[in-house]
Amino acid sequence: MNDTPVAADGFATLGLEQALVDAVASLGYEEPTAIQREAIPPLVAGRDVLGQAATGTGKTAAFALPMLHRIGRPRDGARPVRGLILVPTRELAMQVAEAVHKYGRALGVRVLPVYGGQAVRQQMRGLERGADVVVATPGRALDLIRRETLRLDEVTSVVLDEADEMLDMGFAEDLEAILSAVPDKRQSALFSATLPPRILAIAKRHLHDPVRVTIANEKTPAGEAPRVRESVYVVQRRHKVAALARVLDMESPTSAIVFCRTRTEVDELAETLNARGYNAEALHGGLSQEQRDRVMRRFRDGASDVLVATDVAARGLDIEHVSHVVNFDVPSSPDAYVHRIGRTGRAGREGVAITLAEAREQRLLRNIELLTKRKMRVESVPTVHDLRARKLQLVRAALEEALASDAGLDRYRTVVESLAQEYDVLDIAAAAVKLAGEAGDGAPPGDEDDIPAVPVPQAREGRPFTAREPHQRAPRVDGNVLRIYVGVGRLGGIRPGDLVGAIANEAHIPSSAIGAIEIADRFSLVEVPADEAERVIKALRGTTLRGKKIAVRLDRGR
Repeated sequence: MNDTPVAADGFATLGLEQALVDAVASLGYEEPTAIQREAIPPLVAGRDVLGQAATGTGKTAAFALPMLHRIGRPRDGARPVRGLILVPTRELAMQVAEAVHKYGRALGVRVLPVYGGQAVRQQMRGLERGADVVVATPGRALDLIRRETLRLDEVTSVVLDEADEMLDMGFAEDLEAILSAVPDKRQSALFSATLPPRILAIAKRHLHDPVRVTIANEKTPAGEAPRVRESVYVVQRRHKVAALARVLDMESPTSAIVFCRTRTEVDELAETLNARGYNAEALHGGLSQEQRDRVMRRFRDGASDVLVATDVAARGLDIEHVSHVVNFDVPSSPDAYVHRIGRTGRAGREGVAITLAEAREQRLLRNIELLTKRKMRVESVPTVHDLRARKLQLVRAALEEALASDAGLDRYRTVVESLAQEYDVLDIAAAAVKLAGEAGDGAPPGDEDDIPAVPVPQAREGRPFTAREPHQRAPRVDGNVLRIYVGVGRLGGIRPGDLVGAIANEAHIPSSAIGAIEIADRFSLVEVPADEAERVIKALRGTTLRGKKIAVRLDRGR
């Protein structure tokens, strides 16, 4: 394939109609991306295309511009659907539809997104008014086809975007039914970040002699750092939450997505991060569409800096800039790892991909390295000393900025001048830095101790992770205290007095023996004597709090 850079007017060299070239220029695009350079010319020429490229490489314009070019200016009168774009999620449907609308505005093209979560009658009315291009999720598209509202007999172009994601979400049969309903004489394009056998099988059945376009992962020139820094921290399961907090404190991400395997883990981790001072939001399949939209709006606007999500909930997300991606658990599929980290390091920006792994997960890590053909760097979890040093670095940077701007310092000079009559100026400055470094230093109980390192010797080539994890003991705060997880929090109306009363009355433990209590929105953490922990758990499981049975167990995260 030809990767020779093109000039600033490169879109004009790809065979597109001038109105589309002007449209992309007005949107600020100067040069086509690699996938656009390779895919647009054959699509404009009428060929089918099988494209492999990661998320964030410009795939939308690569298939939307040729589709609009071939559709041209709509005819007067009826507006039959002539272009169909299938995507995995509601959010991606809206994003792609918005992009197609911007590209095709000058041509007068009408675009309609259809997806689950919106009233079907509203979408049916939109189809009755006429749409040139429909961007749809497979389930809703098939529903509208069966209602005989979405008619595909005049479709000339079909695109499957994020095809591997659609198959992972269980849309294989829906895709087959939809593609069977489209005229045989049409142009087809399939784009996917990965091309496993089942994707190739669909391409063989539904694409005619396709041009295959593969945009390889960008190679880093010698002497340059990779665009996405990939790091692995090997920790015991019971220390993962503390390790995550340490790493986030050191990295200071502007926006981070933390991936977990289950809904419960997402909720618990989001609440724990909020308790530690982060603005974290949970995103999983248990949320309503309204809740999901609110979470994404807050994350995009910067009102929250950490998004804790499951893979399914995060599919189709297209967020312009994510500084960090964190795998709280090692993905069981190497392809899932590639999808996850593809959400950072976009558009020339640097990104960071962090994985928290248990020593027993060496095989999963090795499989990822085989797929990506990159070694992941194993790093040590930051120590308390590291965190304090980092805070001092931040204090120094803030001081340098304040000194450089010289803004608002006059009212503080009188304090320094009066102190300077009794103390050395350097001692005064050191005390001020000490106070600034300690401000907000509120690590939760148990975090003052360093997290034990898990040895990961490089045993032999090809086996970078060989240590076995030691037997896990119960998670302790100190030698005599255990922390108990109680599955109800502020949203359930729980107060500290409720927990103290329940434990004292049901487990017959004096209230003075109960330690620190931390109440989050959906759960609470209570410190109790270690030798009484099992009795407290058994007692609370046998009673109700606020009239409800609740989950009680030892806290796994601390």
